[in-house]
Formats: sequence, structure tokens, C-alpha cells
Amino acid sequence: MRWISKPKPNQETVHNLSNSLGIDKVLATLLVQRGVDTFEKAKNFFRPNLEHLHNPFLMKGMEAAVQRIFEAIENNETIMVFGDYDVDGTTAVALMSSYLLTLHPNVVTYIPDRYTEGYGISTQGIDFAEDNNITLIIALDCGIKAIDKVAYAKEKNIDFIICDHHRPGETVPDAVAVLDPKQTDCNYPYDELSGCGVGFKVIQAIAQIQEQPFEELIPYLDLLAVSIAADIVPMDGENRILAYHGLKVINTNPRPGIKAILEQIQKTELTITDVVFIIAPRINAAGRMKQGIHAVELLTEHDMFLAKKFAREIDQYNADRKELDKKITDEAIQQIRENNEEQNSTSVVFCETWHKGVIGIVASRLIENYYKPTLVFTKSGEKLAASARSVKGFDVYDALEACSEHIEQFGGHKYAAGLTLLPENYTAFKNAFELVVKQTLAEEQKTPEITIDAEVDLVDLNPKFYRILSQFAPFGPANMKPVFKATGLRDNGYGKRIGKVENEGDLPEHLRLNIIYGADDKTYNAIGFGMGEKLDEIKNAETFEAAFTLEENNWNGYTSLQLMLKDVRTKK
Repeated sequence: MRWISKPKPNQETVHNLSNSLGIDKVLATLLVQRGVDTFEKAKNFFRPNLEHLHNPFLMKGMEAAVQRIFEAIENNETIMVFGDYDVDGTTAVALMSSYLLTLHPNVVTYIPDRYTEGYGISTQGIDFAEDNNITLIIALDCGIKAIDKVAYAKEKNIDFIICDHHRPGETVPDAVAVLDPKQTDCNYPYDELSGCGVGFKVIQAIAQIQEQPFEELIPYLDLLAVSIAADIVPMDGENRILAYHGLKVINTNPRPGIKAILEQIQKTELTITDVVFIIAPRINAAGRMKQGIHAVELLTEHDMFLAKKFAREIDQYNADRKELDKKITDEAIQQIRENNEEQNSTSVVFCETWHKGVIGIVASRLIENYYKPTLVFTKSGEKLAASARSVKGFDVYDALEACSEHIEQFGGHKYAAGLTLLPENYTAFKNAFELVVKQTLAEEQKTPEITIDAEVDLVDLNPKFYRILSQFAPFGPANMKPVFKATGLRDNGYGKRIGKVENEGDLPEHLRLNIIYGADDKTYNAIGFGMGEKLDEIKNAETFEAAFTLEENNWNGYTSLQLMLKDVRTKK
């Protein structure tokens, strides 16, 4: 594990911000590192304001999209809201369809089946539209590369509005409107919206035309917060504003579907991290294990009794998913070992019976084990389908593009992508991908790294410090939870390994420490998940240093600060 310290910002700027805000210099340093270097910027950072959202009509294609939607309403056409089967897609479909139903009764939803239709716009979806006299399809979180599918729909007199946030190819579909802030000729000021975020800009535009008060759109922000958290988009700009206020909706007045999930887990107040690890996996599990439409039904249900029923079903899907992804991960690791591929630059594995719904999770698990660009393949109809995941700094989308001669179809982001190819091309693709990565993966990208925001003196980490630090939330890419470094730490002798063990003779995998620091030997609680093997090293060291984040620990009615260890090092 490499420790990388962020460059120290301009000290005069830090000093001035510290004075103007009346805060600790470490906190001021953290703000300046995030580009928050004036009192006004700090005010906007700590109190994200919905009034600072951009005019939706700045997005290329918005006027045409809204005009076509109003035309459909006026002509009493049936509108199909089509979306991907993941969290971003299902929340986007739930948002768009539930809003349109307040204006127009003829709205249907469609989520493609992961197994029979695959990712993105499908011919089956278009055929369904034709069979049901649907003349307008609004595609969310997909479609930017669906040139042939949109042309196929056009032959059937079905119009498309594309609302996507993935990278476009050289040409875009010939749709009524293509909304994607990543288009090079789109001048929208913020290009990191989620797919659900692009959908929200459409309903914001419709509301503006109708002079509908923005306050009436706030109940939809819980869906936005879930999509932003789950899709790992940057937590800055508009995303930060939308996630901040969406989290407020989740914690004060969530829709019945989300409320039903919260009642299951018996948690009263959620952070964005809880959304990522509690709500998002459950919503995702519907599309992974059954069909994504179940997630839309949960998120659009008004009746609390039915919402609870749907939530129970989805919770079971999630339990099944956990069991399955563990089994497949174990099999994938075994395959890598048996093929003597642990020294490769990539991890590329395939089994035709692996469940397509969990291969993305398995790819992430393999990165935790091997830390290298990873592809997990399974059989999908007559083709092979894969989920790709990458390591920090390496663009797996570009790597796939370099191997595109072997690929049927691919799409995605820098760190996560999906692709399909013909079975006879698998070996050639695997070799090509290995070669591309071997030639382009930088040495420093081969080792996991921890980015240290600031070095601190533990005595300065008091409740006031934490109270201000907690207002940096919601955390996510571009605004990660600050990681601190402290040196000169000592173990008080009561450190131990904790956690459940599966097999007799195994040691617990987690680490709990009581750290002594400073001249007065003050004690600090610390916990390190998956760091149990570090215990002996710490016990035998005179002093050690730690990289950690800070959290509150509530136990028996007593609240204290706790160091959440990311890594510990002793001097050799």
C-alpha cells in the first residue's frame, strides 16, 4: 500500500480562510484542497443551494425534448419510459414516469431483461412499443450509442429522446433529441450528472415551461441521491447540491419504497455511505437476480402495504445475490490460480454458467484481491458478456477501445464498463487486452494507494473538529472523506483481532486498537477492517503511524471519536 500525501495548498490562503471562517487550520487546508478557498465558496460548500442549479435549457437538445413531450401529451400519445436495469437506470425511470403521470395518464415503463435483452435499448423493447401503439420512447441512462436501434424504431414511426451520461461515440443516434452533457458540442456547465440527473433536468425544464414551483420537484430528489451515490459520479457541482437535498428527503419524507427499506434495516438517519451500501444494493439486486422492473415498482408504489411487500422480496433477492457473488468470486480466484495467471497484468476469467447479474460485483472483488484491470465473462445467449472494472488512474474504457476489433459492443466509463463478444474471439481478445494493459499500465498504478489529506496531531481531533468535518458530507469522488495521518502512536497492549471466523483455527480478520499518544498517554479507540494480520507487527514496534478517517462511535449511550484505520506502518 502506497501512501501519497496531497500537496500542501498555499499557506496564506489557508490562513485567511481559517480566520474568516473561525476554524482550525487543518479544516481550512481540507477546504482549500477541494477548491473552496473563499468565504463565499465555503458558504456554498457547507450549505448547498438548490437555487444554484443550472438552467436545464443550457443542455443541448433540451428544447426539442420538451417540445416533443408536450406534443405527445397534447396528442394523447402513449409515452414509454425506458431505462437500464441498474440503480441509476431504475431510479431514472421511476423519477421520469412518476413525474409524467402527474401530467398525462398514458405512460408505461420498460426495463430490459438483463439476460434475454442485454444492456441498453433493445429491439424487444421497440417491438413492444410498436405492438402497443407507443410512438415516443424516452431512454434514460442508456442510448448514446444505440444508432441502429434508434434507426430501427424510426422505421416503425417511433420517436426517441435519449437522456444519457455515458461517453458518446463519433456519431450519435438520429433521435428527436439527444441529451448527454458529455457531447463535445454540448455547452452545459456540468457534465458529470448521473443518468437520473439528466432525467431530472428534463422534468425541471418541463416544470419551468409550466411555471410549476420548484418546491414541487423536491420529493423526487430522494431518487437522485440514490442514483448519484450508487453510480459513483463526482460529488461536486450539481451532484453535490442534488445529493445533499436528496439525502434530506430520504431522512425526513422518503417515498414509500425507500421508507419500506429503511424500516427493514431499522436505521433512522442515513448518510450517503449508507445509501451506497444499504439502499443501492437492494435496488440493484432486482435487476441482478430477477428483473429491474421490480425496483421501479418498489420506487413508484404509493401504497405502504405493497411497498413493504416489494421491499421484502427485494431484500431476499439481495441475500441471494450476496451468496452467489461470494461463490463465483471463489471460483474465479481458483481459475486464476489454476491457469497460473496471478502474475499477469490483468485478471480475465470466464465461466459460461456464472450468473450475469453478479459479474460486475465479482470483478470488483477480484480487484480487491489482485488489484489489476479485471474482466469477468459469462455466456449470454450466443455471445459472451463481461463486466470490466479498473484500478485507480487506469482508463479501462480506452483499453477496451484499443481491443475493439475483437469486440461486438462495449460502453461505460473510465473505471467500469460492459462488453459483448463472440465466443471464438475470446482468446484473441484476452491476449490483446493483456498486451494493451501491460504496455500502458503505469508502475504506480499496480499498487493500491492511500491519499493522505493532512497530517494531524490527535489531541486536536475534538468534538468541534468532528462537527465541522461532518458538514463536508455528502462524500464521494471529488469530495472523498478526508484521510489523516498521525505518527508516534503506541499500542497500550490491549489491541486484539475481532470478528467472526468461518473455520476452526482461523483468526478474526479485523483489528481493534487502543492507541496511546502524547505526553499524557491519552488513549484513542481505533478499528481496522480486514487488518487483523497487522496486530503482531504493531505489538512488536516501539511506535507506528496510521492513515485513518474519523467517525463517531455510539456505545451504551456514550459517544466518542473513533479512528477508522485505512493502513498502519511501522519503521523497519
